[in-house]
Amino acid sequence: MLSKKTKYGLKALAFIARSGDDVPVQVSAIAKNEQIPQKFLESILLTLRKAGVLGSKKGKHGGYYLRNEPSEIKMTDVMRVLEGPIAMVPCVSLNYYEKCDDCPDEHKCSVHKLMIEVRDSTLKVFRNTTLADLSQV
Repeated sequence: MLSKKTKYGLKALAFIARSGDDVPVQVSAIAKNEQIPQKFLESILLTLRKAGVLGSKKGKHGGYYLRNEPSEIKMTDVMRVLEGPIAMVPCVSLNYYEKCDDCPDEHKCSVHKLMIEVRDSTLKVFRNTTLADLSQV
């Protein structure tokens, strides 16, 4: 299930992308328009800034802006920043692999095989979706 952090992060990114201007978007405007608690949103946007997805500008006309074009921001990158591993179980994760404690042989595990299919299907959707796709009205 998608966490509120990720859902709000995606909504905020889409809002910033739709703003289209080269002017930073204020947190209060995003929070109000997308109905996201402002303190929680500030934390999410800071995470995205630290990951290099967003840039920020301080001051009266400050706020957040995209560091790249929306068409260059893949959902795989955003999801990994906000949600962590894309795989549902650690034994099929490409970036966060861990052997399952309760599985003697991954190659014979029916759950492992199913989760690889789920991971690959999910990755296909995320790799082929950009922020531009999300921000279209």
